[in-house]
Amino acid sequence: MQEARRIRELPPYLFARIEKKIAEARERGVDIISLGIGDPDMPTPGHVIEKLVEQAHNPENHRYPTSEGMLAFRQAVAEWYKNLYNVELDPRREVVTLIGSKEGIAHISFCYVDPGDVNLVPDPGYPVYHIGTLLAGGESYFMPLKAANGFLPDLREIPSDVARRAKLMFLNYPNNPTGAVADLKFFQEVVEFAKNYDLIVCHDAAYSEITYDGYRAPSFLQTPGAKEVGIEFNSVSKPYNMTGWRLGWACGRADVVEALGRLKSNIDSGVFQAVQYAGIAALTGPQDNLVEVRRIYQERRDIIVDGLNSLGWRLEKPKATFYVWAPVPKGYTSASFAEMVLEKAGVIITPGNGYGNHGEGYFRIALTISKERMQEAIERLRAVLGKVEF
Repeated sequence: MQEARRIRELPPYLFARIEKKIAEARERGVDIISLGIGDPDMPTPGHVIEKLVEQAHNPENHRYPTSEGMLAFRQAVAEWYKNLYNVELDPRREVVTLIGSKEGIAHISFCYVDPGDVNLVPDPGYPVYHIGTLLAGGESYFMPLKAANGFLPDLREIPSDVARRAKLMFLNYPNNPTGAVADLKFFQEVVEFAKNYDLIVCHDAAYSEITYDGYRAPSFLQTPGAKEVGIEFNSVSKPYNMTGWRLGWACGRADVVEALGRLKSNIDSGVFQAVQYAGIAALTGPQDNLVEVRRIYQERRDIIVDGLNSLGWRLEKPKATFYVWAPVPKGYTSASFAEMVLEKAGVIITPGNGYGNHGEGYFRIALTISKERMQEAIERLRAVLGKVEF
């Protein structure tokens, strides 16, 4: 039996390939230092775990939850937005609970994209924007993110005929994989573009709270008119070290939130309520852990950036995310550099072309291992590379 075309045409998921390479190297007895996958290594705050345990003992939480999520969790999201961004959200109409933001990002195209429709997708970018588009039968128009433009898409370069066909525009700031940030001036340009071409903006804000040096990332929804044209995705995964818990949300334009919730009601049965109670504890409880999380990632960022610069790179320190995006040295492609570093240094990095054609010539490092292992990774690279040229 042949697989459906939508499955045959799916590329292998980038991080599944990386996990396979790690497993193969470890089977050969290699001491691998993985700087590849952005999965926080710090523990979930204790009060969040305690709330999960407490609510897991409540039999009422063992039944089917609602697909749109508990109202109490959606109220916590609305309160979080009010406190952080002074953004008003109606928790009944403008927030929907997700099984992690990845799930909602993958499914939003099913709500609006028919075969032959176009989505505007950043390149380089999180692979799920394109994959969700493909699964819905749509086509991706890739918006180049170039260093010369601060890794922001140049909206003026999008052909008007493409923009008129577009249903969704995916954006992600602070950005994975580049670590770039966007300001409200850029978001205002996005709002005007979306109004002009009648498209929906889907802003992925998963790294909104992972910021450094006093910088605070804005929410897209702070922009005047943003709730008229789009939604924002976020989750508890990155700020509260809860990637495995699978709890997130989409919020903003009410009819888009409703459409996503309607789709979900037909394909999933929501998030375990004990996990939602834990999410409430994370969003509304003490935020001390965030101060420590930022401090630890900033220390790791400095080790990696200073270490690479000592080898010949000329990197600026990113203001946000737990990633460092760097060009490969002269004579390498993204893939060949990643392969060489794995084979000779036992270090995993993510080749930039895994995030799209415009990621070629770069690699990504994730700051999700201890500083001691990061320092060791730099010394291994020093032994293998010496001084590099660009």
